[in-house]
Amino acid sequence: RLEASGSHRSRPSSVLCVMHLEYKDIRNTVGNIPVEWYKDFPHIGYNLDGKKIYKPIRNKDELDDFLDKMENPEYWRTVHDKQTGSDIVLSDDQVELVNRLQRGQFGDVNFNEYEPMVEFFSSDVMIHPITNRPADKRSFIPSLTEKEKVSKLVHAIKMGWLKPRRVEDDGRGRYYDLWASEDSSILARHRMHLPAPKIPLPGHHESYNPPPEYLFTDEENCIQTHPPLWEQQDPGDRKLPFVPRKYSSLRQVPAFSHFIHERFERCLDLYLCPRQRKMRVNVNPEDLIPQLPKPKDLQPFPTTQSLVYRGHSGLVRSISVSPSGQWLASGSDDGSVRFWEVCSSRCMKMVQVGGAVKSVAWNPNPSVCLLAVVILSSERLLSAQQEGEEPAEGNGSVVWSEAEGEELNQGVRLKIQHPKAVHQVVWHAKGDYLASVMPDNTSHLQVYIHQLSRRRSQNPFSRNKGLVQCVSFHPIRPYFFVATQRSIRIYNLVKQEMTKKLQANSKWISSMAVHPGGDHVICGSYDCKLSWFDLDLSTKPYKMLRHHKKAVRGVAYHRLYPLFASASDDGSVIVCHGTVYNDLLQNPLIVPVKVLRGHVMTHDLGVLDVTFHPTQPWVFSSGADATIRLFT
Repeated sequence: RLEASGSHRSRPSSVLCVMHLEYKDIRNTVGNIPVEWYKDFPHIGYNLDGKKIYKPIRNKDELDDFLDKMENPEYWRTVHDKQTGSDIVLSDDQVELVNRLQRGQFGDVNFNEYEPMVEFFSSDVMIHPITNRPADKRSFIPSLTEKEKVSKLVHAIKMGWLKPRRVEDDGRGRYYDLWASEDSSILARHRMHLPAPKIPLPGHHESYNPPPEYLFTDEENCIQTHPPLWEQQDPGDRKLPFVPRKYSSLRQVPAFSHFIHERFERCLDLYLCPRQRKMRVNVNPEDLIPQLPKPKDLQPFPTTQSLVYRGHSGLVRSISVSPSGQWLASGSDDGSVRFWEVCSSRCMKMVQVGGAVKSVAWNPNPSVCLLAVVILSSERLLSAQQEGEEPAEGNGSVVWSEAEGEELNQGVRLKIQHPKAVHQVVWHAKGDYLASVMPDNTSHLQVYIHQLSRRRSQNPFSRNKGLVQCVSFHPIRPYFFVATQRSIRIYNLVKQEMTKKLQANSKWISSMAVHPGGDHVICGSYDCKLSWFDLDLSTKPYKMLRHHKKAVRGVAYHRLYPLFASASDDGSVIVCHGTVYNDLLQNPLIVPVKVLRGHVMTHDLGVLDVTFHPTQPWVFSSGADATIRLFT
């Protein structure tokens, strides 16, 4: 290559390139193929004779690799060659080469990256060209090949075989007015057309010299207040978006301070305007509300407070009505059980049991006058008051004993001693069996079923299914309901198996009641919910009622009337009408009919228990204010 440099011209130089051929020792002679092809095979390729070349046997597992890492001082510089299947120990030069490459340096130590640049071409423009070769003839004569191609394309276009591309005319510009070419006569025929919103025309209050009646009065302006009343109002509540001012001439009118904001709001009106009118269904809001019967059509139900039973000095935690409806039993934290006459609210008898009473339950059999009382004392006794029963021997951890001495004179006939504190007792519909609940999350001995006729007690469960809150017997079938914190399990006592599990969708169940028909269950929870279950419909609640503002303490069904009630810590008892139909295709009718109030809140506790009269549409409630109230 010739270059002009100064006043002389350099001679062409010949360069002899010596190629250094380095032989690379490839021990694996299978060829330059990806090793991943033979990843799942015992061999790594084939030799010249077509025989398999097997991989070297590697019996190292993770433990051997860890021991090798701890004991072998050359482990950190050992690498595995996938092509040959062997381990190679790097030399010091190879380690130094890897370190230099990791630091972003050149592999050759002797290479100088800051050598001066060699200018192979000078910056001077040469006078004479490098070559004087004449131009080709094809550079200035039209090509016959291209002429033939063009003629074929023209013929194809004429025959219609080839259609040229259409150039779209973008003469309208990239931005255009959306509503500039609107014709009201044409667009009116389109049902879904929505015209652009129009700006309201200015009124007299926007004039620079408005009449006095369009100006704000002193009361509206509120000059005495700082800031003025107009500025204190919400922008949506203001009569006008600005304060009218009066000037003597147009020259004195200042610039509008909200001009940019007003233009921006106008742009938003155009930008956010819907392009299509939505057809809305005109529905009367009253039609969306379910047609419920009026409460006066659902009578009778309790509406007013008739009697107040006073005498306890502590929290009245449980009440129960006799099957005849003449007597009422109540248990309190003051350690007494009182028997009241329902109609006169007289306390006929008081029995001191020596401990806080957690639960009382009257035997549903009208031929037997029997009351079960749960006593929370140091002895942890469950006493049963009855007439004329024989003592029996103990059974396991539950001890049956006969009352003696003073207890016998007070009317106590039988004592059933439990290993733990009992919180609830409930009777079977026939009156021979009763169940007791001892909540304990660490044991399976939480529920006991006692038989009075044979003096026997048994634990129906061998495993802990959760913290048991309350239990109940089915009124007709041999089913047993067990409510834990979040679910209700239904057991068949004959087959000794669980038949159904109800999910209450509540955090903590507090109480439970079974419908007299047996196909419906209600449960209250401490998170202010009342769940109605239809056992024939689903395992999830058919209806969730959230009428109470605090924890629901008790729920109850009426034996004869379609009524159920719930008691809460907010001091109220809500009575609801619940009609259950024989037709399985018709859902139950649930209507809240009355909110009963009367109890006084004491230590953040309200109504603790609720129960219905067996024959009349009356409801009894006991509260933390040491009173029992009758609503009729």
